[in-house]
Amino acid sequence: MDKETRIKEAAKRALKEAEARKDKAKMLDLPQELGGRDGPEPVRFGDWEKKGLASDF
Repeated sequence: MDKETRIKEAAKRALKEAEARKDKAKMLDLPQELGGRDGPEPVRFGDWEKKGLASDF
């Protein structure tokens, strides 16, 4: 078996394992945030800004 074939097979196994972990993972049941931002979670982007005030985490 050549190197390229082994890599492709390993990639297929990794994708299958990742899909199984994703299916097994539970979604978090978090309470609604009061006064939070609309849109994507600001913490993911490093800086947090609201009403012109910014803070770094």
